[in-house]
Amino acid sequence: MGNIAGVRRDFDALEKRRLEAIRLLHQGLNQSAVARRLKVARQTVARWVQLYRTGGKAALKQAGRAGRKALLSAGQKQRLEELLREGPEKQGYETPLWTGPRIAHLIREEFGVSYHEGHVGKVLVSLGWSPQRPVGRARERNEEEAHRWKKKVWPGIKEKPARKAKNASNLPS
Repeated sequence: MGNIAGVRRDFDALEKRRLEAIRLLHQGLNQSAVARRLKVARQTVARWVQLYRTGGKAALKQAGRAGRKALLSAGQKQRLEELLREGPEKQGYETPLWTGPRIAHLIREEFGVSYHEGHVGKVLVSLGWSPQRPVGRARERNEEEAHRWKKKVWPGIKEKPARKAKNASNLPS
């Protein structure tokens, strides 16, 4: 089932809830009553009881983290950031734009770790960078000419199919 997207788990609160369940059981409540009070499934309480019986309170302590461990170490991330700051041209690319495929390739070549190009953004965010998209405008763009084209030429192009449709409806069948 998992967690609501974007909501981090509060491991301290989860641990307190497990310990609270054991405390309530010691007070004489049954597993179903504890489950209702803590708003969890009865099977969850049963699992906590089993953990407690086999490992004591230590078995109910927080796990520490969720999800897969990072593939890059802290040192490797620092080195990656240095390489990214040098720019793509220094790495042999023709344009000064870091893309997902380029960064994934750099990570694979430099560290021997494969990331899907679509997930490279998560690595960038962990470095404090934000994935950005370039503005889709050419440097050579003439703003005045583009504005004139939108106001004068484009309306004429846009209207032609409608006129043809009107004329086609007037034709005899």
